[in-house]
Amino acid sequence: MNKSSAELPFIAHLIELRNRLLHIVLCIAFLALPLSMYANDIYALMAQPLMAHLPQNSTMIATNVTSPFMTPFKLSLLTAVFLSVPFILYQFWGFLAPALYKNEQRAIFPLLIASTFLFYCGVAFAYFVVAPLALAFFTSAAPNGVTVMTDIEAYLDFVLALFFAFGICFEVPIFTIVAVWSGFTTVESLVEKRPYVIVGAFIIGMFLTPPDVISQTLLAVPMWLLFEIGLVMARLKMRPVKEVAIAPTKVKKRRMKPKP
Repeated sequence: MNKSSAELPFIAHLIELRNRLLHIVLCIAFLALPLSMYANDIYALMAQPLMAHLPQNSTMIATNVTSPFMTPFKLSLLTAVFLSVPFILYQFWGFLAPALYKNEQRAIFPLLIASTFLFYCGVAFAYFVVAPLALAFFTSAAPNGVTVMTDIEAYLDFVLALFFAFGICFEVPIFTIVAVWSGFTTVESLVEKRPYVIVGAFIIGMFLTPPDVISQTLLAVPMWLLFEIGLVMARLKMRPVKEVAIAPTKVKKRRMKPKP
């Protein structure tokens, strides 16, 4: 009896996890089906930053037999996943919330919303700012006599890598706040390491962006500013915690005073 009663909660958690994963898959499929009907239009929208900088009478090419169909379909599926991120995080939150204390729930739920917003901001920044500048650099760097004709699959992989890199890098405030809240580090320690953080931001920008100073700076500077925002938010959140922690100690001291 004890063994079966101990296994029951674990099995119940597995069933709940399976149901939530099934809901996520159904949500992605529900969005992917209509988006697949406009797969070519979605890819044309994604290709605008490159098409705007291609030489006159130059087009993109498909080197694989299945690329004209599979590449736009792959993009429509990834677009469905991208649009499903709030629902995915909601399912993730619903699975973890019962195991958390109320104060932890109040802390994590805003972080989930903020992380989603920052990820979308990073992708938008990459599409509207970084991608046009990077593609303008690459197309202008072609030697004389070379016509730029990019493969549609290679372009999609390049753009997705750029979007993912900026989406993750825009999560710096969340990483900073979580590191301070968890006690892994302190705000004062991070302030002392600020010069190293700035150098590290430029190093990350060098590896994640095309080999030009503009793209590197466009990633490094926002990372640094987001790091500073994370420090400010961590300070604001740590103040009430310190006040609550100090108050009970004062009460205890008063109670321990000997009576006259």
